[in-house]
Amino acid sequence: MSVSQRTNLITRMGLMIAAAFILSYIESLLPPLSAIPGIKAGLANIPTLIALYTLGSWEAAIVSFVRIILAGITFNGIPAMIYSLAGATLCLAVMITMKKIGIFSITAVSAFGGVCHNIGQLAASSVMIGLPILNYLPVLIISGTVAGAFVGIVTTLTLKHLRVLA
Repeated sequence: MSVSQRTNLITRMGLMIAAAFILSYIESLLPPLSAIPGIKAGLANIPTLIALYTLGSWEAAIVSFVRIILAGITFNGIPAMIYSLAGATLCLAVMITMKKIGIFSITAVSAFGGVCHNIGQLAASSVMIGLPILNYLPVLIISGTVAGAFVGIVTTLTLKHLRVLA
């Protein structure tokens, strides 16, 4: 990779991290979507998904993890950062695998990612609290599917607008 290509990649990743961080901040200012903790729209995942489809798997993971760490330190707190890191790890593993398979739409990849993010957060919460809290699972599956589909639709429209998708 040439110096110019490397500079371009670093610049694009920086822009994705900045956009994800700003969307995290905006989402932290919004009132909760539900009385159940952990249900959010997932707006900060839009730049991560864009990075996955335009830059690559490792780059998307870096965008996601750097954003989570920055948001955790800045305004979400350490427990939320731990939950988010657990959710993002499972989410990214599933989304990267589904993208590589190549038969799923961006919206489907994102919806499954949203569900897996919630499952990862639930697993981290179970470990941290020491109690199984599976009664949240049905609600988190539904909310993860809805939020993930929304993020997938916005990402698809954004990529079409940027003429990345035909």
